[in-house]
Amino acid sequence: MKTKSCRVTGNQAAGERLIKMADNDKGKTFRELGYFASLGISVALAIVIGLALGYWLDTIFGTKPVLLLVGLGFGIAAGFSNIIRAGKKAEKFNG
Repeated sequence: MKTKSCRVTGNQAAGERLIKMADNDKGKTFRELGYFASLGISVALAIVIGLALGYWLDTIFGTKPVLLLVGLGFGIAAGFSNIIRAGKKAEKFNG
């Protein structure tokens, strides 16, 4: 029985490299998508944690709306900080 020798030509090797690069790009794209999809949750969670902490401190110290508003402010600031951090990471992904 004769066997054919199977040699990989230059074009086939280049094609295999392109397929591997496409698979790597697809994985990178899904990682980026997952990161940015979780951004909304992290912003909302930061605001809710700030509100809850402010409310809790208000009940301890008896300063009804003051610490709640301070907590809200800190929560919003933390949410914007997450958005800015995501923007910097997006620049890093793209460039």
